[in-house]
Amino acid sequence: MKLHTEKVVKLTLVTIVSWLVAALIFFPIFWMILTSFKTELNAFSSPPSLFFWPTLENYFVVFERSDYLRYAFNSVVISFVSSILAMFIGIPAAYSMAFFPTKRTQGVLLWMLSTKMLPPVGVLVPIYLLARDASLLDTRTGLVIIYTLINLPIVIWMIYTYFKDVPKDILEACRMDGASLWQEIRHVLVPITMGGLSSTFLLSLILSWNEAFWSLNLTASQAAPLTALIASYSSPEGLFWAKLSAASTLAVAPILVFGWISQKQLVRGLTFGAVK
Repeated sequence: MKLHTEKVVKLTLVTIVSWLVAALIFFPIFWMILTSFKTELNAFSSPPSLFFWPTLENYFVVFERSDYLRYAFNSVVISFVSSILAMFIGIPAAYSMAFFPTKRTQGVLLWMLSTKMLPPVGVLVPIYLLARDASLLDTRTGLVIIYTLINLPIVIWMIYTYFKDVPKDILEACRMDGASLWQEIRHVLVPITMGGLSSTFLLSLILSWNEAFWSLNLTASQAAPLTALIASYSSPEGLFWAKLSAASTLAVAPILVFGWISQKQLVRGLTFGAVK
């Protein structure tokens, strides 16, 4: 009886702490959405007002004056194409390192991961000059290439860990049956690790969608994604908090809904191979 009571108390405490952490994480999003329905005057009020007369004026401004659909289209194209391209490159790379490792494999993996520790501003000038000389400034193609390259280390690392959990006996059986390399990857390896591959794709998509540094420095108007739209509400006159919140809400809403719909697949993929 005592053991059961302690278990109930422990479970209750864990539940309360979980809800508190979730509320703490969600509060900035809640406040952003709340501010998006305020006027600029209410958004600057001190102390902040929780009760006010809501307005949709900020959303009308974002849609009509900022050409939201163009920015959203750029974000969708750049994020999806770069993520798909990263998967096409990452799967063969992870396959070779997982099933045909050499003494330098771990070194290569660590080197790829170390590139994520480099501050982007440190390579801004050479990449900007390369993009300028290749006529890739303010183009979706340029951002697709950049996003693919910056996400590729994480993509390869994740796929590599999933492939390492696949028993080699299965692949050896495929080879004995005469399966080619393409058939082995397409019909055996990919279906087995589909959960992990899906979570990798979703993570790459989210990272590409939220990338702001390169979009602000390599685009002007034609290829600018939603992150550039948000930054456009910062001006020498100050920040338009209400309109900035409306633009931010419209920017995060699509990926937030997509992530919510795909959460089961994402959790399943991230825990793939954790329990054997």
